[in-house]
Amino acid sequence: MSHSATLEGTKRYANRFAGRAADGHFREAHGLVMSSLGIGTYLGQPDPKVDAGYTAAIVAAAESGINFIDAAINYRFQRSERSIGAAIKQLASKGFSRDELVVSTKGGYLSPDGSMPAEPTEYFFHEYLQPGVFTPKDIVAGSHCMTPRFLENQLGRSLSNLELDSIDVYYLHNPETQLSEVSRPDFLERVRDAFIYLESAADAGRIQFYGMATWNGFRQEAKARDAMQLAEFAQIATDIAGEKHRFRFLQLPFNLGMTEALTLGNQSIGGRDRTVMEAASDLGITLVASASLLQGQLAHNLPPFVAQALGLENDAERALQFVRSSPGITTALVGMSRVEHVQANAKLVSVAPATVDQFTQLFTRGEGA
Repeated sequence: MSHSATLEGTKRYANRFAGRAADGHFREAHGLVMSSLGIGTYLGQPDPKVDAGYTAAIVAAAESGINFIDAAINYRFQRSERSIGAAIKQLASKGFSRDELVVSTKGGYLSPDGSMPAEPTEYFFHEYLQPGVFTPKDIVAGSHCMTPRFLENQLGRSLSNLELDSIDVYYLHNPETQLSEVSRPDFLERVRDAFIYLESAADAGRIQFYGMATWNGFRQEAKARDAMQLAEFAQIATDIAGEKHRFRFLQLPFNLGMTEALTLGNQSIGGRDRTVMEAASDLGITLVASASLLQGQLAHNLPPFVAQALGLENDAERALQFVRSSPGITTALVGMSRVEHVQANAKLVSVAPATVDQFTQLFTRGEGA
């Protein structure tokens, strides 16, 4: 039995939806077949009701043609990962194997366990400082750490929360946070140390791939203090592990209100200005979009030209259609904490992504609107 997603397993998953899923809904990258929509688990109270809601939503998503599941250890104080673990168990009893599901999570932020402790400082002292998991100088912005020792600890906890032996994509969570306090050379050294650890975790079978899940780092002008260059990171990974390195995923916000990955030439590859989408394509890195609906803000009141270009039933569908149809985006993540959310969003499984003509029309009409 495979402990992670495989090409055979994810192809078997896609084949379950033959005749139901539209052409273009499933995409293959790095030997995995992934759905163009993924389920996110960020928002919600850290309580049993939301736990159960996410578990049911993840099961419904997998039954509807969505096999990409995303979390982070700090989402809802580790409870989102546990909801995923519970869902994967339920899915196994319904005949869905582990090798059909692509599971991603993130490490980097300090997270309490289950709920906010009465004395957070005391909790982190006993749990992390005292055992030597990190030192005070490893912490940036009071909450962020990416040393190998800390990542090893967090990966172990995530595997335990998820009740898995291996995670398919493990992200450094908002590494640009470090640049608020650390010089660029020191930052790149910290990235190198993290990558060395993550390559060793991949060698040990604890993860398949690693990447970065970012918020601001790839969405601003190249000269901004916390701007990042994808080519630098790909070079670090290549220096460590050669062309077969496992730095293969990048998650960043991309939606109708945040289009920088498509429109801003803030990356440099071989002396040429490139967008993040172009740079990722050049470097063999898969893009996953977060905040596809911008936490629901793009689910209504879109300008009329969006409906004219994309058609569909409502603004939420159009906003998701824009993201999943963008050149270079493999999976569009959308938070779904209830089965009703899944039922609404999974309608797009049977809808083909927008054509190049529709997509282009969106931008030309937008200029004239």
